[in-house]
Amino acid sequence: MNDTATAPAPTIGFVSLGCPKALTDSELILTQLSAEGYRTGKTLAGADLVIVNTCGFIDDAVKESLDAIGEALAENGRVIVTGCLGAKGGKDTGEGGANLVRQVHPKVLAVTGPHATQEVMDAVHRHVPKPHDPFVDLVPGFVRGAGIKLTPRHYAYLKISEGCNHRCSFCIIPSMRGDLVSRPVGEVLNEARALFESGVKELLVISQDTSAYGVDVKYRTGFWDGKPVKTRLTELCEALATLAEAHGAWLRLHYVYPYPHVDEILPLMASGRILPYLDVPFQHAHPDVLKRMKRPASGERNLERLARWREACPEIVVRSTFIAGFPGETEAEFDHLLDFLREAEIDRAGCFAYSPVAGASANDLPGMLPAELREQRRARFMAVAEAVSARKLQRRVGATMQVLVDSAPALGRKGGVGRSYADAPEIDGTVRLLPPEKASRTLKVGEFTKARIVAAEGHDLIGVPA
Repeated sequence: MNDTATAPAPTIGFVSLGCPKALTDSELILTQLSAEGYRTGKTLAGADLVIVNTCGFIDDAVKESLDAIGEALAENGRVIVTGCLGAKGGKDTGEGGANLVRQVHPKVLAVTGPHATQEVMDAVHRHVPKPHDPFVDLVPGFVRGAGIKLTPRHYAYLKISEGCNHRCSFCIIPSMRGDLVSRPVGEVLNEARALFESGVKELLVISQDTSAYGVDVKYRTGFWDGKPVKTRLTELCEALATLAEAHGAWLRLHYVYPYPHVDEILPLMASGRILPYLDVPFQHAHPDVLKRMKRPASGERNLERLARWREACPEIVVRSTFIAGFPGETEAEFDHLLDFLREAEIDRAGCFAYSPVAGASANDLPGMLPAELREQRRARFMAVAEAVSARKLQRRVGATMQVLVDSAPALGRKGGVGRSYADAPEIDGTVRLLPPEKASRTLKVGEFTKARIVAAEGHDLIGVPA
């Protein structure tokens, strides 16, 4: 008998950190590992090898990633590092020199940057022999045509492009992930169809700059199902909306820069074909701060744009992220930001205190603020943001909303947790579902239910299944 045929497949432990873009990179690597017959899991001790997919965007993320690598080395000893932190240079790094990961953890077996599936697999092959005869259909979490998914079965992220053409002064993502590279439109739509056919009820479109989809290929026409489709956000959304409708699913857009052509998507939202929800990274509102940030647009134009969006689609929900304490930010500029937040009525707002990430050009700007002041401004911002959000949530009381169920112990007889169209997973609020009034009424994870909103509490709503 062939010993290799009966030997257990080698096991690869996997740790995935960072944003949804990094999560989709992890899914690609896990898919390839499974396709080649490796077993994968979260257990580090006893695995033949461990892969750590890292984040390197801000100092806290760098520390978390370095700590995770150290933990993997302590528990296992055989570690491959990939992701954004792998693209960061160390303090003494010159061209061809060791990077930050190797400076801190010299015992790692290999280091790659982000979206480097083949480089990771090459490193795996060098240290753990490739197994034989994979049975992909038996792999938990595998979706034929879309690969391994790390999200719950009922929602998934769809990455439509990689990299970014902006050169924001606070950001080092282009140095780690490169310039914009749009995925072929037919490939994107094939993956979306596979996900919907597998039972996904919410598809979250992501990239570094979703609005710029197709810019790098000059919006060239691709083909899907024998039909021409332009590589452009509007046309992509129309095709995705058609797929979502056929499966009774939601389509949600993230990381949408407020370019003028985004207005073209509003009719799709107003008609209910895609969720009336936009995740727009405004970052600030004062024109001088935006100029120092090298950000497009201005606070005034964004207010006008928000007004147009709400006129075209009154139900639209806008979430955004901001930076407080940017170098040189005066008290007047910060007050201007707070005024914008109140006037813009951002439904969901997050805020970071400025972090001087190594390699960001903003670090060289004059007027670096003390860390304590940056944190104070972040706290002041969040107090205003939470007050705005609470007022808007209160308006939902009495309404009946469609809710996607995320958790329903005992078939929901004691209640459950779900999300409305206004809530993206993990970053927004939830709808806490009370026990149904009818004893025969049940809830099931991954299915929709109607809920009558009876209260608002913090970032969340409380509803009774209708």
